Amino acid sequence: MWKFLLGAAVGYVLGARAGHERYEQLRRTYQRVADHPAVQGAAGVVRARVDEAVNGHRHADAAGEGARRRAGAVR
Repeated sequence: MWKFLLGAAVGYVLGARAGHERYEQLRRTYQRVADHPAVQGAAGVVRARVDEAVNGHRHADAAGEGARRRAGAVR
């Protein structure tokens, strides 16, 4: 527990010494990277894969059930 508190105190002091200028510099760098087209494209791919993993099975199950119903109605 003491190590955690010591680490938090050291981090706070170092962060306070870095000041607002360093914070703004880091924020601008983050924004520039986040707005880069390659990063945006990769984020879109990741979002699509997550959406497919979360919702894809539901859509596939619903489509399969509809096909089974139609096949039964034709017979």
